[in-house]
Amino acid sequence: MARDVAVRTADRERLTRSLPLARSQSRYPESVHWNPCGLAGGDAGIALMCSYVDRCLPGEGWDALGHDFLAQGVSALESGRSTCPGLFAGLSGFAFALEALSRHGDRYQNALAAVDELLAPQVSELATRLDAAEHGSPVSTFDVVSGASGVAAYLLRRDSPGVLPDLLTALVRLAEPSLGVPRWATPPELLPSDSQRRVYPTGQLNCGLAHGIPGPLATLSLALRSGQEVPGQREAVDTLAQSLLSLRVEGPWGVGWPDAAPLTAAGRPGLAGASGVTRDAWCYGTPGVARSLWLAGEALADDDLRHAATEAMTGTLRRSAALHPLISPTYCHGVAGLLQIVLRFTHDAPSETLVAASTVLVDELLTAYEPQRPFGYASREAADVAVDRAGLLDGAAGVAMTLLAAATRTEPDWDRIFLLS
Repeated sequence: MARDVAVRTADRERLTRSLPLARSQSRYPESVHWNPCGLAGGDAGIALMCSYVDRCLPGEGWDALGHDFLAQGVSALESGRSTCPGLFAGLSGFAFALEALSRHGDRYQNALAAVDELLAPQVSELATRLDAAEHGSPVSTFDVVSGASGVAAYLLRRDSPGVLPDLLTALVRLAEPSLGVPRWATPPELLPSDSQRRVYPTGQLNCGLAHGIPGPLATLSLALRSGQEVPGQREAVDTLAQSLLSLRVEGPWGVGWPDAAPLTAAGRPGLAGASGVTRDAWCYGTPGVARSLWLAGEALADDDLRHAATEAMTGTLRRSAALHPLISPTYCHGVAGLLQIVLRFTHDAPSETLVAASTVLVDELLTAYEPQRPFGYASREAADVAVDRAGLLDGAAGVAMTLLAAATRTEPDWDRIFLLS
């Protein structure tokens, strides 16, 4: 099934035909686009999928297909497109795909050097901007999707520009308070929409792995584990982990994390009345937060953090699916992302609950397969809104990669882009 979905998503003609269809299906047509350099929804993401399929199913031509998709990104860069540094839609993500297709060898070295040359000044500017944010910052400066945490996910594999220490130093400073308010807080004027400003009139602390402080926590922890350390990094990992633990809310099945904690007028976290019922996804909710805490526990050799992470994850998996349905099979806020987190926990701290959950989630993905759809899987915005998307983050490619991770023993090192390993 994973092979079938991969074949469909790597079909250029099918991709071209599906884009206007997806725009007509979606409630948010402005979000449906294709970026030649993009990992989330673009050629770079399909190239990354091809590199993993090639390792799982060698000899089927996936490496050559991946090369063709990379060529589209190179052409876009040569024409001046995709000049942002972000991981999911920018230079660092395209470089991640290049590095994966290179098989950590001599291939694509000229292209990687060219991208790194473009990336270096942008990363330095990002680090400077983040370091200067004394009174809070927009999450896009430090998150995994657009900000410093995601860029570092690439640089931890290849810091040819030599700018990773500056980025880590800026992330470490997020753990410092500023005028009594956490430096990673988002004041109301920096929230991305009017609707968020209405919900959080005095600002918020974002708790999601996709856009919140679990991203910097995971990145700093992964850096420690790989031997990349700057002054204050261990203390910052501990401080950020304890901050996250302080934002837990109790529910009938254990602890959970809200999407965000509101700030009070005095700049303190306000959790009064918050519910323990949260999303159970990669982007927001307990699974992503638990994984970041696990990585922090590994980096610090802290059994308490590891225990808190596994207890939170186990409680999540014991909940009835009827209470917390994930309606989409896809990665970001769907079943595939939850499955990949469960697979990582099962590898690191196996238990009967985790093993059983992985089986249930795989069965759920197999049941969601719809062969009549262009890519075999659709992204579901609601129970009655299905959008035929091919991309890695919100489309069928991410489902195919996760199914292969469950079905083979081939290390899914691509999930570094989601800060899971």
